[in-house]
Amino acid sequence: MKKSLKLILAIALVFIVYFGFSTYKKLDLITGFSAKSTASCYFLDQRSLISIAAEDNNIDMVNLAENSIETKKNMGFSTIFGLKKRKAIYREGLGATLISADFDEAKPYLVPKRTKFSPNLPFPYGHLEPNDTIFENVNYQKIKQAIAIAFQNNSNDNKKSRSILVVYKDNIIAEKYADGFDKNSLILGWSMTKSITGTYFGILQKEGKLNINQTAPIAEWKNDARKEITIHNLLQMNSGLAWEEDYTKISDVTQMLFQAKDMTNVQQKNPLVGKPNNHWIYSSGTTNLLSGILRKQFANHQAYLDFWYNSLIDKIGMTSAILETDMSGNYVGSSYCWATTRDWAKFGLLYLHRGQWNGEQIFDPSWTKYVSTPTPTSKGQYGAQFWLNAGGKFPNAPKDMFYASGYQGQKVAIFPSDDLVIVRMGLSEDFDFDTLYKDVLGSISKPLKSNNK
Repeated sequence: MKKSLKLILAIALVFIVYFGFSTYKKLDLITGFSAKSTASCYFLDQRSLISIAAEDNNIDMVNLAENSIETKKNMGFSTIFGLKKRKAIYREGLGATLISADFDEAKPYLVPKRTKFSPNLPFPYGHLEPNDTIFENVNYQKIKQAIAIAFQNNSNDNKKSRSILVVYKDNIIAEKYADGFDKNSLILGWSMTKSITGTYFGILQKEGKLNINQTAPIAEWKNDARKEITIHNLLQMNSGLAWEEDYTKISDVTQMLFQAKDMTNVQQKNPLVGKPNNHWIYSSGTTNLLSGILRKQFANHQAYLDFWYNSLIDKIGMTSAILETDMSGNYVGSSYCWATTRDWAKFGLLYLHRGQWNGEQIFDPSWTKYVSTPTPTSKGQYGAQFWLNAGGKFPNAPKDMFYASGYQGQKVAIFPSDDLVIVRMGLSEDFDFDTLYKDVLGSISKPLKSNNK
């Protein structure tokens, strides 16, 4: 009996020690993810705690968290077994921000001044419903079947799509939403936000206010080898800076997103592990560093906050979009932009039209070529804050297709040679995009003709 008791105690001790070393330190990150996700989903898209737990937070370890909301304080809370309680605050105009215990919740804060003007025009240039356009070269039954397959759910084939939108020649030819979602639902783009962040450098360059070939304006780098890093290198994720983008453990990216007060300076502290323009590493820290560089272009914080909307988001009618900030008030350019599926499609259309939007040139046409040109050492898979198909990742899609991509299979895919944009929002990385692209492209034949009703 005593031997059995000693064995049980020994096993318990081993478990406690193992938990302490392998899991306890992660709890702060886990509850941080859960609190931030809960607050964003609840306050931005009015999702219930039940649906948030079942879908948005249904991730290994994260699904152990207990979440709650205090509507009067605009707060979301998360804890695991009563340990590592984290909270996120929602502020109108800034979205939800994960905050630390010493964050001053009563401190005044700035919000972006927005111009949510949408002309009295049909999608994509206005707020009215799309034109009822029938294309003779589109097999609508075939495309409907292709989209339906992307929503199939059973124990063996869980697609987990939330929405799919296909825009051909500026017209919606297919659109479908999962139960509980519709054209007004805000969905987090995760790393698709990187493509938005990168676009501002194209806008500033067109305006003559910045040259991406200049060295990065980081004072801490002036006396070492990092002084050779250019903004161009950062845009291409080809700076040679060390970074670990691993969401399964305590890493650079998880510590940045769920612990850092100022996410724009995390990457700038890292050393070189390669040479600029010769060492590609995918890095969310790099994109947030770019957000910080954008901040340096403006005399004050209000101008920085306003610029992200008045130069791009509101200008192309992405009126639903919300960019969330860190505790220091900087946009989390790597990860935190929310928008409706239709508004995500507008961003894709802007690049399809090489920067032109309803008669106005937002960025120079050459910028589209720049972002879709392969980064050295990326094996044709990455450009400048956009992913590419130049290396043939999707065999059934054309090589000139490029796309914004985010965690859990968010994608805005741009097909220049087919006048096409496909948006898919979901909860699964395992989604078969290649088949979706093949089936959609296979439903559109040439020559191109249209008949407006």
